Amino acid sequence: MVRKDNHEIPEQNALRNGMRSRTLNRYVLIELIPPFAMSLAFFMFVFLMGQLLDITNLIVNYQVGFGVFALLLLLSLPYFLVYIIPMATMMSVLLTFLRMSGDNEIVALKAGGVSMYRLLPPILFFAFICMVATGIMGLYGMPWGKTAYERLALDVARANVNIALKANTFNDTFPGVVFYVKDINHETNELYDVFIEDGRQEGVSSTVVAPRGQLFGGPNPYTFLLRLYDGMVNNVQIESRSAHATRFETYDIRLDLQQEAADGHTRKKDRREMMLPELIEYVRSAETKDRRYYSVLMELHMKFSIPFACIALSVLAVPLGIQTLTSRRSAGLGIGLVCFLFYYLLLSAGMILGETGMINPAAGMWLPNLIMGGLGLYLYGKTAKDSPVALLESLRDALRRFAAIVKNRFKHPRT
Repeated sequence: MVRKDNHEIPEQNALRNGMRSRTLNRYVLIELIPPFAMSLAFFMFVFLMGQLLDITNLIVNYQVGFGVFALLLLLSLPYFLVYIIPMATMMSVLLTFLRMSGDNEIVALKAGGVSMYRLLPPILFFAFICMVATGIMGLYGMPWGKTAYERLALDVARANVNIALKANTFNDTFPGVVFYVKDINHETNELYDVFIEDGRQEGVSSTVVAPRGQLFGGPNPYTFLLRLYDGMVNNVQIESRSAHATRFETYDIRLDLQQEAADGHTRKKDRREMMLPELIEYVRSAETKDRRYYSVLMELHMKFSIPFACIALSVLAVPLGIQTLTSRRSAGLGIGLVCFLFYYLLLSAGMILGETGMINPAAGMWLPNLIMGGLGLYLYGKTAKDSPVALLESLRDALRRFAAIVKNRFKHPRT
């Protein structure tokens, strides 16, 4: 009977410990969701504010409806989510542990014999889910969204190009052509007092002046024909430094919204529009390592390095939240924002140097993760041993001094 009890007690303890671990993991995961949702919504709003300027320009100039406006916003989201999800992931972990530290839950867990390493599995699981979501957005969502956005914006401009033209304004709707119109009749598409600067032909600068013109649809959906009457053409040969003028009764100018589409050729894709197989194929088949080669190679590594940032930044966020146990939450939040800024500065530097070929694009894209992840593991080890970190103390003091200076300036503004 005693032997049976001796066997039952370890089994009961193991079962009890397993239940406690599952309860703790579930609790941490549930706590991570609300701050993640709030951070995601906030960063989406901030990033979309810049895109709203371009979309508002389409609404004002081309008078698009709300449905097209909403679709343009939706197509913009995948590109921004690639950068927003890692930011929201780190912020959710940081805010969760700041709250747990402020409510003394971390102290209670340590008093109950729970190691800080026991908190790592739910954090890594949550970061892994965010990493997969970011990877899907980068591999599939961003190329599809950017291609569809460009196509829709081009279709809107093509369908409403006569509305986009404004009188007494220099119009650059068509690539390579700038023209000024004094007055426009939108019902008949007639233009009055037209001035055109045509720089599409290399080595030649053409200036066309006419008292009247009319805009017609061309043979291609992206092509328009501008017919001018009783005007003059001035051509300047740049290399030979010669010029000549020609008067005309009628003069036709072809205007293209997209030259490649108008000529029936496939437009060369931007690196952000290329799917993973296209990126790999381009890198393998590139004959010269020019700027575009390095740009595509950098985009290829970015498809995986940015999603992995969810894990690296999450590991860093845990000690940042716990180390602010005895300080104000705003200090920990400020430190987190500083780490955000530092990571994206490293990423931007890697992108610039990688595009020019000064450093290997792989190094430029992965070094920020290695630096932030390594810093996170170091701080996590110090936190698990209850060792204060002098760097965090210095950052907190600097943030407090900065906040005090700003507060004093608001209280006593200069006259």
